[in-house]
Amino acid sequence: YQTHVQDIGWQGIKYDGEEAGTSGQSKRLEAINISLSNPLYSGSIEYQTHVQDIGWQGWKANGQMAGTSGQSKRLEAIRIKLTGEMAKQYDIYYRVHSQEFGWLGWAKNGESAGTAGYSYRLEAIEVKLVEKGGKAPGSTQDAYRQRYVSYQTHVQDIGWQGIKYDG
Repeated sequence: YQTHVQDIGWQGIKYDGEEAGTSGQSKRLEAINISLSNPLYSGSIEYQTHVQDIGWQGWKANGQMAGTSGQSKRLEAIRIKLTGEMAKQYDIYYRVHSQEFGWLGWAKNGESAGTAGYSYRLEAIEVKLVEKGGKAPGSTQDAYRQRYVSYQTHVQDIGWQGIKYDG
C-alpha cells in the first residue's frame, strides 16, 4: 500500500503492517493505493475511502487510487476487503491514526476504520493479512468513531450555546 500525504506527495510502498503516512506531523492522508503482492490464491483487494466534502467514494481495486489528487482533501475513513479465494483464506485487518484520537483499533474485512461527523483527518494507516480466523494484530475495539446526534439549545439571558453531540 502507498499513501499520498499533504505537503509530501506519494510515499514509498509499505508492506504487511508497516506504517504508511506520518506520525506527529499533523499531515492528512489524501489518497491511497492498495494491491496484493504475489497472491497465493485468486481474488483481489478492494477498498473505498470517505473523503472530506465528498463522502464515501466508490470501491477501487488492485492499485487504483482512492481519495483525491490535487484537491487538498483529507481522508476521514476507509474500508478494505478481499474477494474470491483470497477472502476465503485470509482476513484483512487495518487500523488508522486519526487526528485527535491517535491510533484506533483494528477493523477487518470491509468494516469502517476512522471517523464520521468529526471532520478529522487520517494521518497514517497499517494493513495486515492474517490467515482466516487467526488472531487480530491488536485490539479490535474502537476502530470507527461516529457522531450520531447533534443538538444546540437557546438559553434565557445567554442565547444560543455551542453544538453538543451524543449525550
